[in-house]
Amino acid sequence: MKDGATRDGYGACLEEIGADPRIVVLDAGVSDSTRSKKFGDKYPDRFFNMGISEGDMVCTAAGLATTGKVAFATSFACFLLGRTMDQTLVSVAYSNTNVKLVGTHSGLAVGEDGPTAQMIVDLAYTRAIPNMTVIQPADYEEAVQATQALVDHVGPAYMRLGRPKVKGIYDSSYKFQIGKGNVVKQGQDVVIFATGGMVQESLEAMKVLEADNINPTLVNISTLKPIDSQLIVEQARRNGAVVTAEDHNIIGGLADAVLEVMSDNDVSVPFRRIGVRDTFAETGSLKELYFKYGLSAQHIENTVRSLLK
Repeated sequence: MKDGATRDGYGACLEEIGADPRIVVLDAGVSDSTRSKKFGDKYPDRFFNMGISEGDMVCTAAGLATTGKVAFATSFACFLLGRTMDQTLVSVAYSNTNVKLVGTHSGLAVGEDGPTAQMIVDLAYTRAIPNMTVIQPADYEEAVQATQALVDHVGPAYMRLGRPKVKGIYDSSYKFQIGKGNVVKQGQDVVIFATGGMVQESLEAMKVLEADNINPTLVNISTLKPIDSQLIVEQARRNGAVVTAEDHNIIGGLADAVLEVMSDNDVSVPFRRIGVRDTFAETGSLKELYFKYGLSAQHIENTVRSLLK
């Protein structure tokens, strides 16, 4: 298991798979921070730094994809989607081009960058777009494997990555699959469906809960679209209560995706949501923001306890 930010796993994988001549990488002037620079340093003839011109970057990626290239278009999530909705809808999704949109520095986890950089609506955006696959890896290893999987996946995709370093959850024996969730730990009292960095927060909460003989199940939902409906239904029924945890607005993200699956399959169990409650946050450290806006391990712990009562 390797500790590290998911953006670091992405950069390392790009460098590793770059020998494939089909792969091209584009960035919008932040390649050092997104880690796409690793690919650019090694394969400069297939790396395009488009500057602060995200719409042009997405359209160029779509054009390259029509020539048979596997195009990774990368920037901070707030810029990548906030400035390119028309290009993403038309040139990528509607045209069904083989473009992989990779948004880093997502959620409240960007902390001190402030509310204009805290992208908390990108999962809602991309889940609602036809033809779009939506992925959010939980750790370094899963980010490496998800990047590799996107090379083989044909069609539009959005991958959401984080800035903070997180503890390793998986080693190389783990096999990421698009469309499949993963049971990180099987319990019996309640199931926590978490995504991205909130998998780590959930693990911290579980340490305290287990000391009091409360044994949650933790499921990593790393593909939000297509979501693993079978696993969600199975674990919701098996555990009898559900908590979702995401660094995203509670509207349109993981919580809604899980609720949609439960509703479609007539699963009715107690349910609680951990996430940003439809508000813009402030500037602060990750720890401060997670605590103030209800995303911390302590909030997950308290939510589980109240739900079981």
